Amino acid sequence: MSVHPGRPRRCHGDALTDPTYPPLDTLKPVAPDLWIVDSGPLPGILPLPVRMTVLRLGDGSVWLHSPTRFDEALARSIEAIGPIRHLVAPNIAHWMFLGAWQRRCPAAITWAPPELRRRGQVRRQIEAGALRIDRDLGEQSPEEWAADIRQTVIPGGFGFREIAFFHPVSRSLILTDLVLNLEPRKLPFPLRLPMHLIGATAPDGRAPIYLRLAIRFGGRAASRAAAALVALAPQRVLFAHGAWFEHDATPALRRSLRWLLR
Repeated sequence: MSVHPGRPRRCHGDALTDPTYPPLDTLKPVAPDLWIVDSGPLPGILPLPVRMTVLRLGDGSVWLHSPTRFDEALARSIEAIGPIRHLVAPNIAHWMFLGAWQRRCPAAITWAPPELRRRGQVRRQIEAGALRIDRDLGEQSPEEWAADIRQTVIPGGFGFREIAFFHPVSRSLILTDLVLNLEPRKLPFPLRLPMHLIGATAPDGRAPIYLRLAIRFGGRAASRAAAALVALAPQRVLFAHGAWFEHDATPALRRSLRWLLR
């Protein structure tokens, strides 16, 4: 297994595990005008891989979904595609790297669900001038990308809301935490069984239990949103953590969301 230079690997007995998807912090083409950037691992008890989606809009500008850690070489390679005009925080958890991208791309508009600015840590950073949120994400796609991307709100409780995005030209659905599809072979051995038991492992992982609980508070609206996502019949489903659905994406999405579909 190849490992990005300078990134830690974890040894468990004879097994060498790397939760990420090298090469890291590098543009990887997925479809016309669509790329991903794999990064991580995020620090914590569970070493999570993390992924950004990069999309070139019809006007030639670039839209960054859930920006990962800033890297100057990566920024230059993205700018070779087009000017970075939109930074998207799709839920209340994926915002930690926005500040660095904002400093590098001061003209870019930062979008987020309204609940994000209410988080204490976020509010303090905004007050300190280290972070800004320019526009709220709602039910309808804003005019800046309405011709290129459809969006769907998955509501929940405890301040949670995730915005899902669909790119009709490539038939790609872009999620964040609604699906967690970790590959057991990439996890530290002690975590493999627990992750399997909570249903967060490949081939059809679900959202983690705490997030499923929060989304269930969204009631019928959350179930309708999940059904609407499956009805899009995406050719591929991209998300932030784990192996994205590259093949047979619609059946895989239906299995992953079965806990929410009615």
